[in-house]
Amino acid sequence: MPSILNPYITYNGDARQALEFYQQVFGGELSLNTYGDFGAGEGPGGDRIMHGMLTTSSGFTLMAADNPPGTDHTPGGNISVSVSGEDDAELRGYWEKLSGGGSVAVPMDKQMWGDVFGMCTDRFGVTWLVNINQPRS
Repeated sequence: MPSILNPYITYNGDARQALEFYQQVFGGELSLNTYGDFGAGEGPGGDRIMHGMLTTSSGFTLMAADNPPGTDHTPGGNISVSVSGEDDAELRGYWEKLSGGGSVAVPMDKQMWGDVFGMCTDRFGVTWLVNINQPRS
């Protein structure tokens, strides 16, 4: 799988509705995972979207999530850029360059969903999500 670059939008509790709407607009396959699916439990926010992805036959990929429970939603600052794929060396190279001179919010490391992931803000204020897909059993 080649690496892909796509927008990643954060919502304030209505990511599911937004992604379902975009699916109606563009068609495609929609995958949704909640915070509860990844151990946030049945408490407040457990049904919010931790990660959603719409992929279309036209080659569009749109990712979105609800902001994590307990965090503030900042309209206008709710779009980041995701780079993902399987080429470890390529993606780590992007990570090193993007995070250099910027700030790291999530260090590049293996995450609870099994992939290697990092989140940083580059020196120009753009937030980047870098995900290295790991083989699934």
